[in-house]
Amino acid sequence: MPTEIARRHVAGAGTLPFQIALRYLRSTRKDALVSFLSLAASCGIGLGVAALILALAALSGFQGALREEIVARTPEIEITPSPGADVAALVAEIEGLRAGLTAQLLMRGRGWVVARGAAKPVRLIAFQETLPSLFPGVDQRSQGLYVGSALAARWRLEVGEIVEVASARPTLSPLGPQPRVRRVPIAGVFTSGRAEIEDRVALPWAVGESLIGARGLVLLVGSGDLEAVDEVIELIAPLLPAGSQVRTWRDLNRGLLFALRLEKSLTFLGVFLIVVVAVLAMVSGLMLILANKRREVGMLRAMGLTPGGVRSVFLWLAALLAGAGAAAGWAVGALLAWILDRWRLLSLPDQVYFLDHVPFRLLPLDGLVALVASLGLAMVCAAWAANRAARLRPVEALRR
Repeated sequence: MPTEIARRHVAGAGTLPFQIALRYLRSTRKDALVSFLSLAASCGIGLGVAALILALAALSGFQGALREEIVARTPEIEITPSPGADVAALVAEIEGLRAGLTAQLLMRGRGWVVARGAAKPVRLIAFQETLPSLFPGVDQRSQGLYVGSALAARWRLEVGEIVEVASARPTLSPLGPQPRVRRVPIAGVFTSGRAEIEDRVALPWAVGESLIGARGLVLLVGSGDLEAVDEVIELIAPLLPAGSQVRTWRDLNRGLLFALRLEKSLTFLGVFLIVVVAVLAMVSGLMLILANKRREVGMLRAMGLTPGGVRSVFLWLAALLAGAGAAAGWAVGALLAWILDRWRLLSLPDQVYFLDHVPFRLLPLDGLVALVASLGLAMVCAAWAANRAARLRPVEALRR
C-alpha cells in the first residue's frame, strides 16, 4: 500500500495532493468550525481585493479626469529659444520635418485685466494668427482678446465689451515709470478649467508685443500624440539653437504627476492591509486544519506520501481558498465599479469639485497588480504553514 500511494503520487503529477486538499475543504461535523474559519478568511481576502479594485478604480477615474483637464491646457512640447535665435525660420523648419507636426510662437507674461472698476491679476498669452488649442471651447479662433469663462461669469463680461489690459512691464514717462495699458475689445470666451490655479487671457500678437515684449517668447510644438513627445524631441533637437530649453508636458506637470502616483501608492498600501489581515487569518485556519488532521497526515506519511506531497496539499489548500476569494473579490469590485460609473450613482457638489460625480476607471494594470499582490502574499504566507506540515514526522503524529 505505501508503494502504491507513492506510485500514484509520482505518476499522477500531483493530483493526489490536490484531491486531498479538496477533501480537507469539505466540512464535517467534527471540523465545521475550522471550515467556517477558512471560509471566513477566503471571504476576507475577497473583501480586501474588492476594496482594492474600487479604491484604485476611483483614484484612476479622478486622476484621469484631472490629467485630461490639465493636459488639455498644457503644450506637448514647450521650447524657450536662446536670445537672438531666428524663431520664424525655426517654426518653418519644424513644420517641414513631417506631416502633422505643428509649431506656434507665443509670448507669455503677467499683468492685470481691468473692467468695471475691478482689477484681476492674470497670465497674459499673446498668439499669432489662430488661437492655440490650449484655450478650448472657442469656435472662432481669429485674432482678438479671449478671456476665461470663470472670469467672464464673475464680472459678467460679454463679447464685444472693451476692457483694459495692463502689463507688469513699465514704460518711462515724464512722471516716471508707468504701467503699460491697452484697451482691447473681447473677441471670445474660452472654457476655463476647474483645476486652473490662475486666470489666463489670450491677446492678439500686436498687443502682446507692446505689453510683454520678446522676453516671454516661447515656441509650442505639437504632434497630436502625447506619448510620442520623446520621439519628436529627438527629431527637432538638431534644429534648435544652442542654449534653448525644451520641456515636455510631463516636465510642466512633474509635481502633479508625482503627487498622483504617490497618492495611488499610499492608497494601495492602506487598503491592502485588509488583505494582509485576511491572509493571516487564512494561515491560522491552515494551522488549525493541520492540528485537526495531524493523525491523517502522519498516516499518509507512513503510507508513502513524501514531505513535498504534504507541502503540496497545504499549498493547494491555500491556493483554493485565496484564489476563490481573490477571484470573487475581483469580479465584485469590477462589477461595482462599472455600475457606479455607468449610472453615476455617487454624485458630488459641482460647486466644490471639478466633477459632478465620482468616476470609476479600472485600468488593466491596476486589476492585475491587485490580484497578483493578494495571491502572492497568500501563497508566501501559506508556504510557512506548508513547511510546518511537511516537517511533521509520521511517528510523532500517530503517537499523539
